Amino acid sequence: MSDGDSSAATAAGGDRAAEIDTAGAAADATDRRRLGAVVLAVLISQVLLYPGVPDLVVALGAPAGIDAGMWFLVAEFGAFVTFAVVWGALSDALGTRVPLIVTGALGGAASYVALASLPGLGLGFGAALLVRVVGGALTIGAFSLSITLLMDLRGGNGRNMGTAGFAIGLGAAVGSVVGGSLAGLGALYPVYAGAVVLAAAGLLAATVDDRRRTAAANNSEASDSGASDSASETDGGGFRGVLARARTTPGLLVPLAFGFVDRLTAGFFALVGVYYFQDPATFGLSAAGAGATLALFFVPFALLQSPFGALSDRIGRFLPVVAGSLAYGVATVGVGVAPAYPIAAALMVLVGVCGALMAPATMALVTDLVEPEVRGAAMGLFNVFGSLGFLAGFLVGGSATGAFGYTPAFLAVGGLELAIALALLPAVRSLSPGAGVIGRLGAEG
Repeated sequence: MSDGDSSAATAAGGDRAAEIDTAGAAADATDRRRLGAVVLAVLISQVLLYPGVPDLVVALGAPAGIDAGMWFLVAEFGAFVTFAVVWGALSDALGTRVPLIVTGALGGAASYVALASLPGLGLGFGAALLVRVVGGALTIGAFSLSITLLMDLRGGNGRNMGTAGFAIGLGAAVGSVVGGSLAGLGALYPVYAGAVVLAAAGLLAATVDDRRRTAAANNSEASDSGASDSASETDGGGFRGVLARARTTPGLLVPLAFGFVDRLTAGFFALVGVYYFQDPATFGLSAAGAGATLALFFVPFALLQSPFGALSDRIGRFLPVVAGSLAYGVATVGVGVAPAYPIAAALMVLVGVCGALMAPATMALVTDLVEPEVRGAAMGLFNVFGSLGFLAGFLVGGSATGAFGYTPAFLAVGGLELAIALALLPAVRSLSPGAGVIGRLGAEG
């Protein structure tokens, strides 16, 4: 072959590679949108119930009060803790995620239908808690594996986790507003709506090209060094592999710790915030008003996730994680001591902005630190810590509020966020010292 022919062949090969990359990027973008929509739908279905929890637990046979609402939420998140890593490890072992996402979403929808049927069957609140456990075990599969599949995409870890965070925030915002309105029509209306939305999530997840994602991940792994392959064989896949990674790489515990505390505050707002804003002794809002107030947090939290996630790709994770957590803690305390509703509402917006700054960077740290073959278990582990945080938020928030009142409870939760940010500041700096002018200034300052 002549030099000219060789050059032409090389150019043609380059053109074909460019076409493949372009097609792959377009397919990734499509899957990113669809998976974001699945996460969105799962969050809507979950949060739809929150504004009406005080009336819903009574309709399901419980006595009125924050204790029943606390256990209603704890039942679901207890199942999240138990089954998040199970789903992740199973998807890693099977080499597939989409069928499991579909199963989790449709099963969760069926559990909502069963929950709404309990009052007509004459079954009490104990049966409702059991159904919540089963529904939580199924729903966490759809939620966690959808985020894991986003981790498998190209385009930047911050961007992909920003998509997940946007969907989480927007889903919570839509769910809180719509759920509050539906609760005003009837206690069980949000439950029926949640079933419909979860079923739609399962149908949409079935359109994602799971086989192509698995192939892309395998191709990426095949190009890794032999040392990485050896480490994979030593540690094993799935949950055992990511636990081994956590033991040998303590840095992985940093995003897990932040995830725990961040979700603790979210769980606190989901339970205590609803009662706080509806309590006649504080602001006396309706269920719809409480839902709209929660949306003041969730809307900026959603809209700013993607740009802040991309920002963390450019400047590093340090400044978004640490600065965001410190400001988040201060704003949380402010909500609990606000003398008037307009001030509390404005601080809820600030809480949302700070949460959007830190959340995608924290999730992206998980992706930064683990190999592709254990991503499912790693994100499952992250969601276990997050779900434990939600549980702690429910239990600590409900117990502290019942014993001491709202203000001490807000001070305790906001203070914990501040404490974890200050304690882990050196660790975050070592993991992600910062890039670019802004990132370096933040890490050095």
